[in-house]
Amino acid sequence: MSDTTDEGRGASTEGEFKRDMRYITTRITTDGRDGYPVEPGRYRLVVSRACPWANRAIIVRRLLGLESVLSMAVAGPTHDERSWTFDLDPGGRDPVLGIERLQQAYFARFPGYERGITVPAIVDVPTGEVVTNDFDRITLDLSTQWRAHHRPGAPQLYPEHLREQIDAVNDLVFRDVNNGVYRAGFASDQGAYDQAYHRLFDRFDWLSARLESQRYLVGDTITEADVRLFTTLVRFDPVYHGHFKCNRHKLTEMSTLWAYARDLFQTPGLGDTVDFDHIKRHYYEVHCGINPTGIVPVGPDLTGWLSPHGREALGGRPFGDGTPPGPPPPSEAVPAAHTPLPVMSEVDQD
Repeated sequence: MSDTTDEGRGASTEGEFKRDMRYITTRITTDGRDGYPVEPGRYRLVVSRACPWANRAIIVRRLLGLESVLSMAVAGPTHDERSWTFDLDPGGRDPVLGIERLQQAYFARFPGYERGITVPAIVDVPTGEVVTNDFDRITLDLSTQWRAHHRPGAPQLYPEHLREQIDAVNDLVFRDVNNGVYRAGFASDQGAYDQAYHRLFDRFDWLSARLESQRYLVGDTITEADVRLFTTLVRFDPVYHGHFKCNRHKLTEMSTLWAYARDLFQTPGLGDTVDFDHIKRHYYEVHCGINPTGIVPVGPDLTGWLSPHGREALGGRPFGDGTPPGPPPPSEAVPAAHTPLPVMSEVDQD
């Protein structure tokens, strides 16, 4: 496992996993305060469908309808010690940036860059230089700084009157759930693992209680908070339960969270971004310190993701006064073999 390229990058101190949070904090803003103004077509979002942090950006970009103004490069599900690579593209080279490794965009701006070569990252196409890999800020800026380019009917994922509540929930979920599964999975000491394990499932109990009487985490529509929790929940049974030893219960055994996750998965713009094949291949093949054989499990059965969830009875409107996004561009659709969702034909999309 490489600490410099994996989305779980960090170091173990006295057995406890410590995430390296030193990201490139340059922002792309409406006023261009950091030298990078919002401009349609200028930037390229680089993701891997395997990574939960990148999956957030894929979802938000899609819900807001930014596909035509912010192009997207999809790296392969695995990487070596040096970098994420574009092995899914012909010739192993991104057709827009013209590079084989995301590392090249980092080095173009910061020669000899020594921190994590992580996704999501946004690259300035004219210069080929990385602008930011600050996953926490990227999605918020897509909601707030790119508003002029949102599709008609785009939802309000980070509304001003709910931001304080969203931020508070996000902080707890990041600490105990999003990062908590990594703290359990990469712990090298029994005590550190035990602590992470209990914090994770205590937070799951808290989330379950919160979601018993309300459809979404904050307010009555999908917000940034739901997106951030969803990308961990969707990976829980395929990866975190076994691979990271987060095994008090499977997601499918936690009735409220399982129904909530299915509700989101079946909502356009969320589940149709999930590639279960890429997710499993990444964790089980790359984390050789945890899974030295590199064997990727065949299961779990994914058909349950399409079963009725009953969450409509709690009210709420997924997109508020907005509308669902249309189908993803054919070039960005998850392969049919990698998802339980039915894939729409071009005729259906018309």
